[in-house]
Order: sequence, then C-alpha cells, then structure tokens
Amino acid sequence: MNSAFRKNLPGTQLDFFDAREAVDAIQPGAWDKLPYTSRVLAENLVRRCDPATLTASLSQLIERKRDLDFPWFPARVVCHDILGQTALVDLAGLRDAIAQQGGDPALVNPVVPTQLVVDHSLAVECGGFDPDAFDKNRAIEDRRNEDRFHFIDWTKKAFQNVDVIPPGNGILHQINLERMSPVIQVSDGVAYPDTLVGTDSHTPMVDALGVIAIGVGGLEAETVMLGRASWMRLPDIVGVELSGKPQPGITATDIVLALTEFLRKEKVVSAYLEFFGEGATALTLGDRATIANMAPEFGATAAMFLIDEQTIKYLKLTGRDDALVALVETYARHTGLWSDSLKTAEYERVLTFDLSTVVRNIAGPSNPHKRVATTDLAARGIAGVVENEPGKMPDGAVIIAAITSCTNTNNPRNMIAAGLLARNANRAGLLRKPWVKSSLAPGSKAVTLYLEEAGLLPELEKLGFGVVAYACTSCNGMSGALDPVIQQEVVDRDLYATAVLSGNRNFDGRIHPYAKQAFLASPPLVVAYAIAGTIRFDIEKDVLGHDADGKPVTLKDLWPSDEEIDAIVAASVKPEHFRKVYIPMFARAEGAIERAAPLYDWRPQSTYIRRPPYWEGALAGARTLKGMRPLAVLGDNITTDHLSPSNAIMMNSAAGEYLHKMGLPEEDFNSYATHRGDHLTAQRATFANPTLKNEMVRDADGNVKAGSLARIEPEGTITRMWEAIETYMDRKQPLIVIAGADYGQGSSRDWAAKGVRLAGVEAIVAEGFERIHRTNLVGMGVLPLEFKPGVNRLTLGIDGSETFDVIGERAPRATLALVIHRANGERVEVPVTCRLDSSEDVSIYEAGGVLQRFAQDFLESAKAA
Repeated sequence: MNSAFRKNLPGTQLDFFDAREAVDAIQPGAWDKLPYTSRVLAENLVRRCDPATLTASLSQLIERKRDLDFPWFPARVVCHDILGQTALVDLAGLRDAIAQQGGDPALVNPVVPTQLVVDHSLAVECGGFDPDAFDKNRAIEDRRNEDRFHFIDWTKKAFQNVDVIPPGNGILHQINLERMSPVIQVSDGVAYPDTLVGTDSHTPMVDALGVIAIGVGGLEAETVMLGRASWMRLPDIVGVELSGKPQPGITATDIVLALTEFLRKEKVVSAYLEFFGEGATALTLGDRATIANMAPEFGATAAMFLIDEQTIKYLKLTGRDDALVALVETYARHTGLWSDSLKTAEYERVLTFDLSTVVRNIAGPSNPHKRVATTDLAARGIAGVVENEPGKMPDGAVIIAAITSCTNTNNPRNMIAAGLLARNANRAGLLRKPWVKSSLAPGSKAVTLYLEEAGLLPELEKLGFGVVAYACTSCNGMSGALDPVIQQEVVDRDLYATAVLSGNRNFDGRIHPYAKQAFLASPPLVVAYAIAGTIRFDIEKDVLGHDADGKPVTLKDLWPSDEEIDAIVAASVKPEHFRKVYIPMFARAEGAIERAAPLYDWRPQSTYIRRPPYWEGALAGARTLKGMRPLAVLGDNITTDHLSPSNAIMMNSAAGEYLHKMGLPEEDFNSYATHRGDHLTAQRATFANPTLKNEMVRDADGNVKAGSLARIEPEGTITRMWEAIETYMDRKQPLIVIAGADYGQGSSRDWAAKGVRLAGVEAIVAEGFERIHRTNLVGMGVLPLEFKPGVNRLTLGIDGSETFDVIGERAPRATLALVIHRANGERVEVPVTCRLDSSEDVSIYEAGGVLQRFAQDFLESAKAA
C-alpha cells in the first residue's frame, strides 16, 4: 500500500487513493491524457502494488509501453455454477492434497470475495407453451443435479468468502449488472473502483457501468481467488467513437450485431475498447450492456463505457441504495472517472461507427460476427420461397425459438418490444408454428415483474413464450429435448432444421443437436420467426399470416413504434421491481452460515463430482516435450465447443456410453457442462464435437471427415477420438496438437485445456490463441507455442505421421525450436514463439499448473512459519 497517496474523499468520511497525483508526479500532465482503463488500473496500482515497483508499473501506463508485467488485483471473482463449481472442486481437491502433506486444509480459502450464481444447469425440457414449464424444469434440474447442488451447498459452508445464489434466480451477468456491482467499492474506510474477473467470457457485460470486468477461465479465477495478482501488460486500449443515432425500429441487438461485424474486421483481438461520443452518451444503460456483453464476439477483452448520467439513472432504476448512488457520482467526478473528465484522453487508435447506418439484422448461420441484414436474407440464400407440404415441416424449419441470454433480456426496451410484437400478433390472430419449441428465459425475475406490470406477459404466453426458467438455457446449449415426433421427422427427412435465439453464441452444434445451424436475433424477431416457422422466409417481405378480415400481415404491421416502447418502459419498469427481487435474494445469501467440515466427503459413484486427479497418475510425471505424437491436426477457428462441447450428451457418444454403464437413464444424461466436476465423464468430452474436422482423418478422396475422430499412430488406425486417447494413455504416449489461427476462441471453458492435458497433451502449436484459452492451457501445464508469421501446418506439410520435440529455454515469449521427425526419417527444425507471456506464466507452467504452484507455495510458507 502506498499510503502517501491516501486522502479524504471530499464530502464523505471515506478515503481514496489519489492516482492522479501519483501519475503526474512521474510526468506532469500525463493523467489528463490517460484513457479510462488506464486510470482505473493506475488507481489499483497505487492502492495495491509494492511501493518499490510502483513508478515502473505506472510508467507503463504513462508511456504506453508493453515491456513490463504489472500486477492487477481484482476486487472480486464472479462465477457461474459450471466453471465456478469446477474451480471449487479443484480447491476441494487442493485441500485434500494439502492435508495429505501435513498442511491445514481449512486454511485453503478464497482470499478475494467470490460470488457464485447457479444459472448454467437448467435445460428447457418443457417449452414456454406449457403453463407449468418453470416448475417442471426446476424439478428436473434439481433431480439431475443433486450431486452438484450438494457439493455447491458444502462449498458455501466450508469455504470462507464464498456467496452462493441458488438456482432459479437469474443469470450471473444480469444479476451482476442489476445488483452485485456497486460500481464503487468500500472496504476498511477506503472507496475504490469495483473490478472483477468472472468465469465466463461474457463477464464484460458489467463494463457498461464503467466497471473493468473481464472473462477468465476457472483456472485463472482460482489464481485470483487464492490471492495471487493477475499479471498483465498494458493492453491495446482502443477508442470507439459512436456517432449518430439509431433509425426508428432498430434494437440494441441490431446495433451490437453490426458492431460485432465491424469490430471483428478492425481486428480488436484482446483489446480493451472504450466507447465514447454523442452516440454512446445517448445509449441507455441497457443498450450499453447489450454491447458490452458481446465483447468476446468482437474478439475484445473488455468493452468499457464511461460513468455518466446514464449510469446514475440506471443505478436508481435498479433500486440501488441512495447513499451508494451518491458515492458513485462523488467518487467518479472527484477522481477523474466521470465522462466529462475523459474528453482529453488520448488513444493509440480510434475507430468511428455511425449508429444511423444500422439496419435490422440477424447473425448466422454459425458465427456471431456473420451479420446479415434482414432485407438481404433472400439475396444471401438464407430466405426463399418454400413449397410446404401440408402437415409437414418446411425446409429450414425453426425448431428452437428462444428469448434467452442476459445479452438481451437485461434490456427493457428489447423485452418490451418482444411483448408488444406478441400483442400485435395475437390481435391479428397469428399463431406460433406447432413444430417450434419456444421459450422465454429472462436473466432476472425483475423482467417478469415489469412484463406483468405492462400487461405483456400474457401476450407472450399466448404465443408460447411463457417463462421456462431464469437461466442461460438455449444460449448455453441447454435447449432440452424435442417432441419425439418432431425429432423423428427431422431425422427421417434429414431436414435442415435451425434455431433462432436472442443469445450471443451460435456456433455449429451448440444450441441443439438437431438444429444444424442457428441465428442470433433480437427478442421481437425471435417471436416473428416462431410465427414464420422457418428461416427460409423473407422476414421483411413475406406474409406471416392473415387477420380476421383476410388481410395479409407482414412484419411491419406487427413492429411496435419506438415511442410506444419508450412510453411503456417509462411507465412499467420501476425500482420497486428490482428491490422486490434482490433485497430478499441477497439477504438470504448474506445470512449466517453453519460451517461444514473442511474436507469434502466425495461420493464414489457420482458422475458429477469427483476428486480431481491433478496430483497423481500421468500428471504427476515429468513433461519431457520429446517424441510427442499428434492427437489432432486442426484448421482455423477451433472453438472451445470443438474442444469440449457443453450441450446435451447423446447415448452413442463416449460420455453417453460411460454414463449408461454407470447406471444413469438416458433422459438424465444432462449436458457435458454439468458433468465437468467429474473428470471421468468430462475427459470423454475432449474433441467430442460431431462437427470437428481432424485433418488426420480423410476419406478415400482425400477430403477431411467431420466427427469426433482420430488416427492412432504409428498403426494408422482410424477410431473415435476417445478410443485413441485411451490407447495413448495406456501407452503413456506424450501428445501434441497442431492447429491453425484463432485456436480456442469462444467460451472460457477450463475443460478445453483440462481434457487435452489429462489425455497426455504436453504442447499445442497454433498460428494464434484466444486469450482466455491460452491462459487456461498454461494453468494446466500445457505449453502453448505459436508458429512464426507465414509458417503453419500446411506450409510444413504436417499430416500427423510425425513425432515432435520442443527444445530451448522456456522464458516469456522466447523463441524455441519445434523439431519435426518425419516418418521417412527427415528432421526439420522450426522456430516457434513460446506463449508463456509473463514470468508468472513460466512459474505456473514449470510447477505443472495453477494448483500445483499454489500447493508448493502454501506448503513452503507453512514450513517457514
């Protein structure tokens, strides 16, 4: 702590750390040029870092240098139940390991406050056309997840600094936005900016409040939980000036899909974006949150908006305490974090985007950044006239229509618009097509309250969009089973079936096993597509149906005006809705807790929770980086859904066969995501995505075959991926993965790294890595290596018959040698970049991973004491 900079915050009894003074003491006038992100990071350094390194660290921000790692200490960690649970399973296993080596397991606790929200485990088995869907889905969730929920209940009793919001209450990011983030934290008499890491890539949603919040994997979250700094170099901070204002009828979803396409093309990978300008100032906080939520789809790490009057208005709207709202404004204005104080900020790069150019959009069929204007659907080959046979589903049938995901359900304008379109459709006598499984899954119970207040919930229910859950549902691939008759027709006719959802991800195979592709759309468009029943439909021009007078009805006849939407939002969305939801929820979370035993009593037959194996077997041995055989040779854009899918487990999969052998009925297989606390199930998800293309597996014509397939070498035998992994594990064969660009993009999924490590993979060589996944690989002791520009698996002619060595001294971003031993005896040496990016990365990798590093440090400090 650098106490020389601690001062009283005027008008309060609180202190603050004056980062402006510290920065200007190094370079007079430098503070006024710093972007918002740098100012928050500077405050964190002044308050928390070692005084001996303060000047050097602040100089990185001032001089825009990137040659020194500096520490960042997030104020809290937020988790959803899937990654949060697996992180806590790891900590429970760590307690066992500490106890076995004579340490006190009760001393292993999160040091940083950790908030866990159970929101990822509910499947929509009952659609929104069932009036009892919510209760039925919750009962199924409780039955399927009893082992998981037993463990989660133990964690809140056994660990200090862990708060749990139980299932049925909402989505992590929306609860974080509407309640959990105070914007300005207070502890020990000091006020400071709220900052956090979250175990989900969409954690930046709360960046809309001016809160630096980034998505990390569970392994990195464990590091922060346990009190270690998150080390970073100055990120690329990009200014995004928003000009103009949206045209009538344009939603925040349309804006964010257009921005996603634009920012992807501008290559903002790993950047911190700061939105400013007249267009940004006019956006509501809900609109800002929709944009910030999609940061990972831009490729960015964060998507910051500045603290201003919209921030204050939102805090009041969501029922925050008056004293907190006053503190946020006082602190931001006094310390240079208020938007007016940022007019002199300088960016290394500024992008400009005109909001008036945005048209109505959808994104698909496979990526969030593949935007299509709805007026161009026919020209792009998505929409088209379809001859529908009576009684049969059409080509392009929409089998899932889901208003889901915090991305859009956080936004009152989007939700009210959906309700009004439903009302207008009901007045015209239109119906949802019978093959469409429709659902409404808000991220907060406050949404239901204001839809009821507006009289719009019954209108949505009439069209099949009743509340099925307060959870991620379809956006996380938890769409549930189809009606067996509909499923059979999809299979028998090999239909091109699709999903339309108001979510943030639509990768192939993610939303539902029988939805071949998926499209992202605004909530009102989701309702419209449920009525259309097919994606092969020009949603702007084609007739949705006929009213009672026989007049054709099109989308423009149903779309509500902006004036009506705004009037109903103003009249129906009230602070008391949020207080009614959150005051009892957090009073329950903060109540007195009965403490549990420090060691968890593992259930031996559980397929959900199992003691992790990170201190035994292959993981206890040395990683030689010698004689490695390829497990897979992969192309570009491999996502974490390819590496470790999250959706429903099918009987004919390796995981399904294992669960069947363990006695689970198929209807209770649940999703891959829910089983990630049991490595024996989760291992079988490694490369289990049926859309995977392993270039080692080709047909007779030389074309790459799709599927969870591998080729065992040196025999050349083609098998399912899991059988290849088992074979190599039995042989104790070290493995490597060769890949193209953007390896590991998508969700922050630990098991995308854990699965390959447990399979015996020691290194992954790719043309580029997604930030979170690279960190997860390091956290599991897998060495990430990057080909030099212009070199890749194709230029090197890699076919999977080779073996590989890695030689050289591992140091941050050092050049190492990848030695290729070809089957014909040829030896090729290729320079690669070691993507251990910091000394902290090197320390974690050399120890074998995050948990091993902590265990070593913990035991050494215990001995010293």
